[in-house]
Amino acid sequence: MKDAFLDGSCIALSISESPDLSVMGLAKEHLEDAMTEIARHLIACGATLAYGGDLREGGFTELLFEIVNRYRANRDSEKILVSNYLAWPVHVSMSAGEIGKWQTALRGLARLVLLTEDGEEVVLSDRPPAEGPPSEEEWKRGLTAMRETMASNIKARIVLGGQTGKYRGRLPGIAEEALIQMRRKAPLFVLGGFGGCARDLANIMRISQRDLSGSAAVGRWAGSELFGNFGAADLHNGLTAEENRDLAETVYPDQAMALVLRGLMKISDKPPLT
Repeated sequence: MKDAFLDGSCIALSISESPDLSVMGLAKEHLEDAMTEIARHLIACGATLAYGGDLREGGFTELLFEIVNRYRANRDSEKILVSNYLAWPVHVSMSAGEIGKWQTALRGLARLVLLTEDGEEVVLSDRPPAEGPPSEEEWKRGLTAMRETMASNIKARIVLGGQTGKYRGRLPGIAEEALIQMRRKAPLFVLGGFGGCARDLANIMRISQRDLSGSAAVGRWAGSELFGNFGAADLHNGLTAEENRDLAETVYPDQAMALVLRGLMKISDKPPLT
């Protein structure tokens, strides 16, 4: 595999806790290990990363910053490796002082991308004041806009885990990000072996053929029917249907990452579909 074949490519990660990890014999640490493997291999191959998480203490966003800082190569000492997108309802719920502290702490490693309700980037000093807490509709509109904007700036997206309840968008976050990616005919990698929304997507789209009878049966949630007409051919990720099945079912981060890199290698010189 040629070194830095992803130089100049931005890859988005979609990850959050899975509600069914325990029934699958897994724990949050398995998700964190998978995220570590994915992030360190991507940056080793020259990629930068995009993420759409909030800045809660102990969350996956904070973990991503720690991973990238730990594994960045000397050649990347001056390179911004992570773009963390903050939807309008997320960052207007934070004070300018809080955001400023994060920006200072992340200088030289990551940038915070503050977005308006319509998904336009805005600098902190020009951020208009919020008129009270964001409404339910503002949360939906702001999160969708953030995900659309991110999708326009990335080469591919990798999804794993994901809550299917207690979300504030139009769909569970990972589901909406996957849907936007497929509608754009852009590369999507679905790691369903760690449960959650990604596992549901793999089965609703018939990417995985694993028997899911019993307590770990595939979940159904508002909007899940939107994925019934999609399949492996809609992932545009360079992998065969069999390889995508293996990716959707494996619980081994090294196997998952090998498949992701294989797909990215195959599509690295191809222009995006329109």
